[in-house]
Amino acid sequence: MRTPAQAPTALDVLREHADHPSAFLAVNANTCHYRSDTVPGVVAHLPGRRHHIQFAAPFAEPSARGDLLDDYLRHLGPGSVLTAVQLRHADLPLYAHRGFAANQIGSSYGIDLRRFTLRGKALAKIRQNISRARREAVTVVEAGPDDLADQRALDDIDRAWLRAKGRHVKELSFLIGERDGPGRPLRRTFLARRHGDTVAYITYSPVWGSRPGWLYDLTRRSPRAPVGTIELVNLTALTTFADEGAQWLHLGLTPFAGLRPDLEPPTASPLLTWMLRQVARRGAALYPARTQEAFKLKWAPHVIEPEYVAFQDRVRTGAVWHLLRAISAV
Repeated sequence: MRTPAQAPTALDVLREHADHPSAFLAVNANTCHYRSDTVPGVVAHLPGRRHHIQFAAPFAEPSARGDLLDDYLRHLGPGSVLTAVQLRHADLPLYAHRGFAANQIGSSYGIDLRRFTLRGKALAKIRQNISRARREAVTVVEAGPDDLADQRALDDIDRAWLRAKGRHVKELSFLIGERDGPGRPLRRTFLARRHGDTVAYITYSPVWGSRPGWLYDLTRRSPRAPVGTIELVNLTALTTFADEGAQWLHLGLTPFAGLRPDLEPPTASPLLTWMLRQVARRGAALYPARTQEAFKLKWAPHVIEPEYVAFQDRVRTGAVWHLLRAISAV
């Protein structure tokens, strides 16, 4: 019999059971983990007074995920309302069976590294931008432990990046990674340097499951970074991962992007469908979905798949508001 000290960590559970390109976000520092007394596995969530937010479906054996979700719902108790975000299409029956209403919230993108090539018309803009960055003397290195010992330069880039985005554009903090936290030892960081200064960086997180590889996660650039810097960083990382034998590079979720009527499940709320499409069309001040989508499409991804948000019982105004607050969209 296992003692508490021998219980698997959240990372252990992800390695064994996660089949979600963004699963590594479940170990963010501010994300909580529910564990059942009877069903092995983990539910990643943000607790609230009444409204609770779950990240992805439960991480457990496929045959146990429903039991783990039921235990978690009982744990929340009467009067609580659960919203689950970043569900995959295969997760929807699990929530529909329990009375949740689900809507597409965006799309995620993946590159098959075994098929990737820079050649061809589709990648012309990428090649052009990368050449420009190289002409501007941008070089890329993978950071080692010593490179990240002094966080000040990266902190400065973070602040400059947010200022450049404008005060109305906020991070989806619950849905992106972080530089530190429990997952830091497994994360990889690639730095762009120009004339000795670090001007941009991208972090990558491990991905397990049916499409293993890496997740393009946190991106930051200084206003001093030339055009094409981010493309050069990502190409360097992509090439490194491919040379190591990695199979996929996932570009992650873009909320409000790729919304399509034929991808909505039968339980979708028509009102929420309309609201999300309004944000997609007119909500650049809220979140730059079109810019993010355009960047990912430039890489000619081999897989584009919908992701969903599910609301317990029905779509409630309070639950929507708490979700937007949790992901820092309002």
